[in-house]
Amino acid sequence: MSDKPDRDIEKSYPADQFAAKLRRLADCIERDEPFTIQIAGERIHVPRDAIFDVEHEREDGEEEIEFQLKWSRAASRTADGDPADDV
Repeated sequence: MSDKPDRDIEKSYPADQFAAKLRRLADCIERDEPFTIQIAGERIHVPRDAIFDVEHEREDGEEEIEFQLKWSRAASRTADGDPADDV
């Protein structure tokens, strides 16, 4: 059983802020380092071995591309101290 409640949060950003977040993520991926980001007050640690997916959806005249990072919670127990963004 999980010790954290389920949640689903989405927030829009201006292009420059979104690009900065992606750039920081890409830097961590290239250096094979874990990625840490703060989302709605919670620090999220993404381990180096996370799975990266790109998803495309088309429905009702709209299109969507999602960049997803997936991992098991047990794998996300990394050391603190990585810089974090607040989403």
